[in-house]
Amino acid sequence: DEAQNTTNEQMKMFLTRLGYGSKAVITGDITQIDLPEGKKSGLKSVINILKDVEDIGFMFFHTTDVVRHKLVQDIVKAYEKYEVK
Repeated sequence: DEAQNTTNEQMKMFLTRLGYGSKAVITGDITQIDLPEGKKSGLKSVINILKDVEDIGFMFFHTTDVVRHKLVQDIVKAYEKYEVK
């Protein structure tokens, strides 16, 4: 969880330690990156790096997928609307 705050090096370190029979699920929200300025998100990068690798898939969620309080969904929508400006 919170993989948006991994660096490229940390993400690579994690992914290259998978063993036989392993499965990994990495979760994060690229709209909530809290890394210091100048640091790239490992999650954001890995989407492009591994997009064509067989047996690796990505799932993206939208505001309609928010399962917390309805108010959270409304807050997310308000931020998306604001950021488009």
